[in-house]
Amino acid sequence: MARSLGVICWLAVALICATGSTAASSSFEQQLTQADRLRRIDGQRFLQLLGELDAREDATASQLLRLRYLHAYQSVVYRNAPRQGIEQAKVLFNEATDPDLKFRAGSLLVTGYAITRDFTEGLRYLNQTLPMRNMVQDKDIRHDGIDSAAMLYNQLGQYALAKHYAEETLSDQPNPKTKCAAGLMLLEANFHLGALPNGDSAIRNDIQGCLAIGDKMAANFARVLLARKWSAEGEGGKAIELLDRHLAEVEGIGYDYLVAEVRALLADLRLGMDELAAAQRHAETVIARAGSLPSPKFLATAYNVLYQIAERQQQPVAALGFYRRYSEADRAHLTDVSARELAYQIVREETLQKSQQIERLHSENRLLQLQQRVDKQATQNTQLLVAMLTLLVALIGVWAYKVKRVQMSLRRMAQTDALTGINNRHHFTRQAERGLVESAQAGEPCALIMFDLDHFKAINDSYGHATGDWVLQQVANSCQPHCRQMDHQGRLGGEEFAIFLQGIDLRAATRLAEDCRVRLTQIDTRDSGYTFVITASFGVSATPACGYDLAKLLSNADRMMYSAKRAGRNRVHTFTGELSGHSQLQVVTRTDASPAGESSPAQQNDHRAG
Repeated sequence: MARSLGVICWLAVALICATGSTAASSSFEQQLTQADRLRRIDGQRFLQLLGELDAREDATASQLLRLRYLHAYQSVVYRNAPRQGIEQAKVLFNEATDPDLKFRAGSLLVTGYAITRDFTEGLRYLNQTLPMRNMVQDKDIRHDGIDSAAMLYNQLGQYALAKHYAEETLSDQPNPKTKCAAGLMLLEANFHLGALPNGDSAIRNDIQGCLAIGDKMAANFARVLLARKWSAEGEGGKAIELLDRHLAEVEGIGYDYLVAEVRALLADLRLGMDELAAAQRHAETVIARAGSLPSPKFLATAYNVLYQIAERQQQPVAALGFYRRYSEADRAHLTDVSARELAYQIVREETLQKSQQIERLHSENRLLQLQQRVDKQATQNTQLLVAMLTLLVALIGVWAYKVKRVQMSLRRMAQTDALTGINNRHHFTRQAERGLVESAQAGEPCALIMFDLDHFKAINDSYGHATGDWVLQQVANSCQPHCRQMDHQGRLGGEEFAIFLQGIDLRAATRLAEDCRVRLTQIDTRDSGYTFVITASFGVSATPACGYDLAKLLSNADRMMYSAKRAGRNRVHTFTGELSGHSQLQVVTRTDASPAGESSPAQQNDHRAG
């Protein structure tokens, strides 16, 4: 997660901006466009052009706004004054009416807050900026903002989201510079997701693409990924040779974060090869640059290398000192990671609350508008009193009707699971208890089916919570056709569901559970963007063995459901009440399998609970 911080400043330099559309002073416009273009190509010439533009007095209002953006960019990237650049970009974001310029200012704010490690504010501005991308006319500017999102989500450890936005840019025929940036974002996300393609061609192609446009910094970040990949594959010597070959080039770029990452990795690899002197030299170089590093990750690596070297050389006093520094840096790194995760959760919750608040305000506004109409009618000419009273009665009736509809809507919300649209646990329990009382009076049997999705945590971890939510919706929709109008289906919580069947015996309920089990395995998951198999473990109980007691029905169905999981998942177990109330009838064993050549998240993560 921490390595993506090193890409932030590079990405800030690599963002491509649009040329201006106004045509006031052609000379000023040409210089402004040239400065805009040279931001990432020639920093020295870029700063020189800014000085020349400041000295001129023939700019239009639109050109001055774009010049202010370049100054904010200069503060963030070149003057090492990101907080000053952030304040400048904030003013521009609030003042700009042109969608392209406003989008650029928002993207720069995201980058600036990432550099200052204020991830909460960065996410807030990202949530304001990204929805505007469809209004941006210039494709390059739009790609810049999307790449900022990919960069920030990589840094926050939300690699699935970072991958999504990087792929969005790459699918839109970006220019070579943007393709280099988005390609690096995608490689980094896939590296942490364990989804890099087989072989090295993907990384090598990105390296060559970045070198073709002269972006040595991006190329070397990609080389670091390639070296880490080789190291993980047991080819440490090959990784060392790659990094050593380009070390002089990395030093020449002069970006301390990149130098520290390469040196820390070389120190660790050299230590693994028992090349202690070389490992020590690289580690000491990292420590010497510690003051310019925003993340303690590489500092922790360097002190850990020095600690292990001192131990091998039987220098206990030095080893203890290095270990203490390693422990402090490692704790700081873990604290930093936790802060990023907390920032993501805070903004996610804020976004949800804001959406709910907006919806409430819309409802209140509709009621207020209705009341205003009533008040307006009440102040009409007294000569139309009869007509006014008639209209008022009509309006009150409309108002009452709308209030009634709101009440009914609130009742539905209180009874319905918001994600799947079926009964929530509370309403399901009330309906089932009412059905048991009616069935007991009529002498009819009842049955209860409980089922829990297999390896659902693996689906969330592999494909993201959005895919997990999609799975829950599909599961609810797939089981609904098997239920009669008098039956009740509910979501008990998480990935656990239940179906209460009135007037159904154990055998019929078992057949229905098997139908549901088969239906779940046939869900086509390609609409989610991924291919995997959905299965569930089922437990069935009925009143002949449990009585008309919902707690016993739930308890015995739950026991059977977990018995099915222990027996291998993707099957139905029933509670018969035999053998002291613990007999289980195994109705079906797993027959479904993933399509040839593919694996489900459960198979990929079978060691996880599920």
